[in-house]
Amino acid sequence: MIIKFYDLKKFNLNSVNYYLFYGRNLGLIEDTINNIFKSFFSKSITRYEESEILTNTSEFKESIINKSFFENEKFIIINRVSDKLFEIIKEIIERDCDGIKIILKASSLEKKSKLRSFFEKEKKLITVPFYEDNNASLIGLVQNILKEKKIQLSNEIINLVITRANGNRLEIKNELEKISQYMLTNKSINLEQALKLTNLAENYSIEEMVDYCLSKNTKKTINILNENNFNIEENILVLKTFLYKLKRLKKLKDSLNFKKDIDGIMSTYKPPIFWKDKEIIKQQLKMKSSTEINLLIKEINNLELLVKKNLQISNQIIQNFILKSVKKSNNLIL
Repeated sequence: MIIKFYDLKKFNLNSVNYYLFYGRNLGLIEDTINNIFKSFFSKSITRYEESEILTNTSEFKESIINKSFFENEKFIIINRVSDKLFEIIKEIIERDCDGIKIILKASSLEKKSKLRSFFEKEKKLITVPFYEDNNASLIGLVQNILKEKKIQLSNEIINLVITRANGNRLEIKNELEKISQYMLTNKSINLEQALKLTNLAENYSIEEMVDYCLSKNTKKTINILNENNFNIEENILVLKTFLYKLKRLKKLKDSLNFKKDIDGIMSTYKPPIFWKDKEIIKQQLKMKSSTEINLLIKEINNLELLVKKNLQISNQIIQNFILKSVKKSNNLIL
């Protein structure tokens, strides 16, 4: 059964035991779990990675079926789920184990996915798609957080936070937490102070590197790549940053087909483009054709899957991709 995420609040959680949450809006998925489910099951939450279950399938099944005598309920969250887990999950559901609730989390599932199709057709199962936020939903998120923290920010700073976080809910919360801590000892914050505060994060190095790579600035791209040793989570963020900026370029390119006024197009773009980024975006638009942008978007989607399956060598995968892009762009031997 398919439902919207905001309709989950209307459901009696005791009536449904199996949920499939999928989509690229991982921040909203976590918000939903934290706000709706965790208050009910805070004493016994167990998290698994799909890879763990596939490696130790018998042990996982046994932990489900032979629930401890002292456990009234068991709440399980399984991350990075794919169709590889389909038969295992189907068997557990068919056994109808008492006192077990499972949430499956997947970044994306195609329509032909066995797991997605199974959850959509069965009335006793719930599947919820989580689509990417738009500018209005992100502004609403920021305003709710500001109201909760009892602080006020200018529209410029709100747009800055959303842009710096690349529309990622988790990053937006992190940036607002920094600003909130700053305002504990300061009555207000201006744009310059907010710029310095948000620039302290390593994510800015990632944004710079991606910008230079897309504008085909070999020297600066390689310098940032050499000066940073990104961890596994940051490697995922590198790909998401590429994807975010490429999708923005694609929309701008499409708009330029109808209207040649790049300054006018950028000034009305949503979410707003910060003034500091406009020149480098113009360079990127000159250097990248629509065909190249589309091919890169497709390649990065495939790379994200590859990285998640090979986390231990994610650094090598990311570096190879960036170096290949720079070589291809400038025909240099590095």
